[in-house]
Amino acid sequence: MEDYKIVYSGGTGEIIEKKSRFIANVFPVESEEKAAVIIGETQKKYWDARHNCYAYIIGKNPGISKCSDDGEPQGTAGRPVLEVLSGTGVCNVLLIVTRYFGGTLLGTGGLVRAYSAAAKAGLAASRIITKEAGKRIIIVTDYNGIGKIQYITSQMGLAVIGTKYTDKAEMELAVSSGNIDSFIKKVTEATSGQADINTGSDIYFAVIDKEVIIF
Repeated sequence: MEDYKIVYSGGTGEIIEKKSRFIANVFPVESEEKAAVIIGETQKKYWDARHNCYAYIIGKNPGISKCSDDGEPQGTAGRPVLEVLSGTGVCNVLLIVTRYFGGTLLGTGGLVRAYSAAAKAGLAASRIITKEAGKRIIIVTDYNGIGKIQYITSQMGLAVIGTKYTDKAEMELAVSSGNIDSFIKKVTEATSGQADINTGSDIYFAVIDKEVIIF
């Protein structure tokens, strides 16, 4: 497992170039079938537009990618949008750029720049997060040990899912793969081996608005 970026919530960006209007809409998708449905819906929504060009990347390393110029000169629309997506490293994403023609031809170079700029505007309006690969770890300790563990988690910037207090303290965390060994070592040393450390299954997680989200 490895970290990768996704669109947590899509957005809409827009630019105007020589009176042509370029509207970029970004969507999270996990299959080509879902992408096809959204493309069809977008074409209906913007039925009066000259072009609805798109690009998507499904999966990772390298995943499935596809793009369409939708009537624009070959390589001037879909390919630039796909290159913008590839450059961000985002997976499972569909980006559609709708163009309302403003009456002035932009030329191939102008089209490439306009579609690239629109794609970047759409991504800038979206929320992109990193899904971190790691494990769910539960630590059970006494009340003397929990303070030391809280200090370690704070120093390492780890994601705490929650803490329960009964006759003992139980802390649940989502720890990225690169921090697991170091964290366990520090907890073991700080508590003189008295903490009960339970390492669970592999997970993907992210911290969004201070909340730990498990995927």
